[in-house]
Amino acid sequence: MSTTPVLTGVGMGPGDPELVTVKAVRALREAAVVVVPVLDGGERGRAEATVAHHLDDPTRVVRVVFALNERADRARREAAWDAAGDRVAQLLREHGPVAFATIGDPNVYSTFTYLAQTVRAAVPGLRVVTVPGITAMQDLAARGGAVLTEGTEPLTLVPVTAGLDVLRGALAGQGTVVAYKFGRQAGEVAAALRETGRLTGAVWGSSLGLPGESVHPADHLPAEGELPYLSTLIAPAPRTGRGGRL
Repeated sequence: MSTTPVLTGVGMGPGDPELVTVKAVRALREAAVVVVPVLDGGERGRAEATVAHHLDDPTRVVRVVFALNERADRARREAAWDAAGDRVAQLLREHGPVAFATIGDPNVYSTFTYLAQTVRAAVPGLRVVTVPGITAMQDLAARGGAVLTEGTEPLTLVPVTAGLDVLRGALAGQGTVVAYKFGRQAGEVAAALRETGRLTGAVWGSSLGLPGESVHPADHLPAEGELPYLSTLIAPAPRTGRGGRL
């Protein structure tokens, strides 16, 4: 039997338990321990709620604190990463293979990236593998009837936490633009869509696949106030007809 320590990042999709892949479920069930990220307050996160639909033994689920929304205090954020890495390294040594359940895909803006880097430094010979998950933009495209790409159109994914100028630059192009994490700047995002003439056909959504799901045309974005932090926007490429960009 192999003694190589294995850490698996498992993509749990955007929140709808039915969008978790067969391979992801198998990875959860084969791991000795399933780690789920939580905020400092210990609230049950979306990843944990999704895992609960597919794992019969809740005793194998371990919560690990991450400063998931911390951007201003770098020291606090990195201290949380270090503590999480130490905890996962301990679980690997004591129990064997560990699966880390992450919303979306473990290679797309995921906390798993930072965790894996930290654990690699603490666990010699660590093997890191990932199981892809359906992303929020794919789910929103399906629920909102927005085609992500056609023909030769480019697709640009922008976290609005990178700044509104980055978003405006992407919207000024000719491809489809997807904006993640824009909820706290919903009014500014709506203004950017209007300024660049990209409101037509654009949709936004939050809590996809969950009881509080919202999916709306982008012209329903509020001019003021906030939406849930993890809200997603799709602004499709301007299209003039069928096959226009082939």
